[in-house]
Amino acid sequence: MNTLQRILCVEDEPDIQAIARMALELVGGFQVHVCASGEQALREVQAFAPDMILLDVMMPGMDGPGTLAALRALPGLATVPVACMTAKVQPNEVAHYKSLGALDVVAKPFNPMTLADQVRKIWGMHHG
Repeated sequence: MNTLQRILCVEDEPDIQAIARMALELVGGFQVHVCASGEQALREVQAFAPDMILLDVMMPGMDGPGTLAALRALPGLATVPVACMTAKVQPNEVAHYKSLGALDVVAKPFNPMTLADQVRKIWGMHHG
């Protein structure tokens, strides 16, 4: 399937969850499932079957890189594109997240009006 429709958003901050969901559903027209932790994402990801995952880097408990590694080990999730969401966007940090398997990084705070386009662009890198 080469259409981006279902996005799993893993984010522990309720305000950012709400803004991301609104931006992706209302502006982007995507179906969004929000998880508040890496642990919740691991429990719910296969039932939701996302086309793409937006993954916060700094979370209590299991952080973004730990969650990404665990997601990659689940059946059917080794190739689902992942973008990390973080305020830490220095080139060496972006390179680190990419070395872990993320396609790209969405800088926080993000613009709700352009988030959907940004996600589509990252998706295009994966399917380009």
